[in-house]
Amino acid sequence: MRSRRLMATTLVVCLGVLLTSVTPTTAVAVAPSGLLDHPLSTGTGGRTMLVEEVTATWCPSCAEIDPELVRVADSHGSRIALIALHPSDGEDDFQPPASQYRIDRINALRDEPVVSTPTFVVEGGEARVGYEAWTDVQRDILSTELERDGMSELAFTVTPENDMFRVTLNELRLVESPGSQLTYMVLEHDKRVSSSSTNPGGPTRDRVLVGIAECAVDSGTVTERLGLVNATTSDGCEHDFTIVFNATEHWSVVLVHEHINDNGTTPSDASLGAVELAYRPISSPSSDDFSLWVLATCGVIGIAALYRKV
Repeated sequence: MRSRRLMATTLVVCLGVLLTSVTPTTAVAVAPSGLLDHPLSTGTGGRTMLVEEVTATWCPSCAEIDPELVRVADSHGSRIALIALHPSDGEDDFQPPASQYRIDRINALRDEPVVSTPTFVVEGGEARVGYEAWTDVQRDILSTELERDGMSELAFTVTPENDMFRVTLNELRLVESPGSQLTYMVLEHDKRVSSSSTNPGGPTRDRVLVGIAECAVDSGTVTERLGLVNATTSDGCEHDFTIVFNATEHWSVVLVHEHINDNGTTPSDASLGAVELAYRPISSPSSDDFSLWVLATCGVIGIAALYRKV
């Protein structure tokens, strides 16, 4: 009886997600030839989920899945932020320090470090390894979305300044402050792989984390800055945490409210809220694609609930 009630509840919630998801929302997008000459703002958000992928330019399966992940990002719109982390392994063509820094955060709470590529982690959850693990990643995305509640409300504006971009906060509402931080992540889209490197895929890679900055809410200080021109605050993280990064043709900025990772003592690696602004070409995916995915994943969850031993 309890398992049937659980299944019914799951399907009702899934239906609610489906009904509110018929028209996928999308991040800001411009044509490749467009020039950004005015500020862009995210609007208030916070429910975007982080899907972090440990990948490498030399990895054949990573090169195979990368174009498909672009379509996934388009289909999910603002629901997920797909972030590609390239390790400092002596072989990857990019090796941005910001990416390795984020990989170290993922590994800090794990008994076994993430070493295989591609590996996907949804909101600090279980590491899903390999090309064939994407079905598990989809289930993780939906189950995490169903479980989330009371997320921080976040917003920021990106303003062009010569050959750089300045990112400033709009009004925020944080669900909790002690032991938390605000994190900016800057991604580069269509980042070109050098001709001299081992490259089993196309000439570019997408969603590469190239810059990161962290600001501890308790102390109101910037605690980390990698791959950025500047990162500052003078009146507290939640008031004027600002970054400046060098312009690239296509980019994304992700703002995350999350726990501080202090020597592996972080209580949870799941974010407290996140929002993304993407400046890249975005196709117009069919709403049917997302709807069918939700129905399929809900069916899997519902069947699992039906046969779950309670």
